[in-house]
Amino acid sequence: MADFSKQYCELHDPEMPHDFDILQMANQVQPDHYIPIICEGFGFVAIGKNENGEIILAYRKPNDEIEWKTYNEVIK
Repeated sequence: MADFSKQYCELHDPEMPHDFDILQMANQVQPDHYIPIICEGFGFVAIGKNENGEIILAYRKPNDEIEWKTYNEVIK
């Protein structure tokens, strides 16, 4: 079953119910840590925080490397 974040639903399909809130999940994460969670809408595979406490989202690249993007890069 596909999971969609509140932020994705608000931006792309406000009538669709969300499964989780990125900001609430990020509040559970300490800097330099992450939690695995998939948002099918945005395509990320984890929510984390960098060393400065900024929210970052992990994307799996085709070669299985992980690319981290800031929350603000994704939620425009």
